[in-house]
Amino acid sequence: MNARLAFWAIVRKDMKTYYLKPPNLSWGLIFPFAWMLMFYLRSQTSLDIRALLPGVVAMSVLFGTTSMLAVTITFERRSRSFERLLLAPLDLNLLMLAKTGGAIVFGALNALLPILVAAFLVDLSTLNWPAVVGSILLTAAVSTFLGLFISVAVKEVFEAQTFSNFFRFPMLFLCGLFIPVSSLPVFLRPLSYLLPLTYGTDILKAAINREGILPLWVSFPVLLIFTVGLFLFSLHNIQRKWVL
Repeated sequence: MNARLAFWAIVRKDMKTYYLKPPNLSWGLIFPFAWMLMFYLRSQTSLDIRALLPGVVAMSVLFGTTSMLAVTITFERRSRSFERLLLAPLDLNLLMLAKTGGAIVFGALNALLPILVAAFLVDLSTLNWPAVVGSILLTAAVSTFLGLFISVAVKEVFEAQTFSNFFRFPMLFLCGLFIPVSSLPVFLRPLSYLLPLTYGTDILKAAINREGILPLWVSFPVLLIFTVGLFLFSLHNIQRKWVL
């Protein structure tokens, strides 16, 4: 089997089968905007688009990728279609990259919508675009591999949704999406820096509003370490639980 053809065949199948389904649209696109509207109604002041944009972008990526991957792989395992993929003469690393590659692209595309909306409302010409793109791609990758980790740990689709929310909702408050890490209680701040989304959000804040806490040369490597670590740990669990 040609590895390249197999890779793109898996990606195309996932795009056709799972992309733009109602759960992905609601969690990845509608939910972040609903959250932004809640902040606007709560503050009862003029909406600062640039201040909210890093959090909305990061949330769109996080919820879009984890919602799709954690549920789809769990569903495929339940229907036993994933077992057939494992039996294919394809390297496991390449197989999982194919299964996660589509989710990474989907998460990155999710980030485009809030950026496009903001571009019509405020001037985004001063953004550090390389840092924005790099943060979106790495955040999409680490969120996807978080979804992969969740899918390995559960057996049912409802368990995947519940377990996903166990990680996602604390991140809304601990990772600086809308509440600065510096405003959190002192005993919670170390926990914030143990979560990968903190670094992705901080890069976006630095690139969009020059308000990052950490230098980019720290945030990017840490986010990359989280990305590689989650992928390797998930592969180890797959080989231990599903292959052997």
